[in-house]
Amino acid sequence: MIFQLDENLWFPDPHDGEPDGLIAIGGDLSIDRLLLAYYYGIFPWYSFRHAAEPYWYCPLQRFVIFPDEIHVSHSMRTLINKDRYVCTFNQDFDGVIRNCSQLRYQEEGAWLGEDIIKAYTDMYHQGFAMSVEVWEPGEDGDRLVGGLYGVTIGKSFFGESMFSLVPSASKLALIFLARFMAENGGTLIDCQLETPHLRSMGARFISYDEYLKIIHEE
Repeated sequence: MIFQLDENLWFPDPHDGEPDGLIAIGGDLSIDRLLLAYYYGIFPWYSFRHAAEPYWYCPLQRFVIFPDEIHVSHSMRTLINKDRYVCTFNQDFDGVIRNCSQLRYQEEGAWLGEDIIKAYTDMYHQGFAMSVEVWEPGEDGDRLVGGLYGVTIGKSFFGESMFSLVPSASKLALIFLARFMAENGGTLIDCQLETPHLRSMGARFISYDEYLKIIHEE
């Protein structure tokens, strides 16, 4: 069943949604609604060219990475040891989200339009979203060559998108994030959707009920 949202802040029980995870349409992208959504593992995902209002998803099988289970391949270890790139947190959120958007903007079903960019930028300015940047140092200054961004609530990180302008830059950002979380008590990275890229790095499925217990841990 798909529910129609209104101006009130609420979401239906995800167990009552569609098999693909779609649970509701409508509402807005306000910070309060987004925070309520992520608290229950719900996220907006829709084609900004074809949808007049947000679509909200909550798959009941969650594809996640536990920070201490991140898989670092031999080739990635070699790349890290070369110290060719520098990783940072929250140094260029706008650059990261706009690169993520531009790389997919012409694709059919592209979802990272101006409304989404504004919503997550507002979240960032309120301390509820963050970015990881990958920089390539050069004589003319550091160049942003990869990164990722997402929402942070409690000890969990809810990944939204990533990009690479050079090979493996997004993998480097994810490894940097996972290692930081593992060292500082972070519990879970929500990958939202399964990809071979993320599975190769240690992502796996857990049930929605187990997922909720983890993200609600104090």
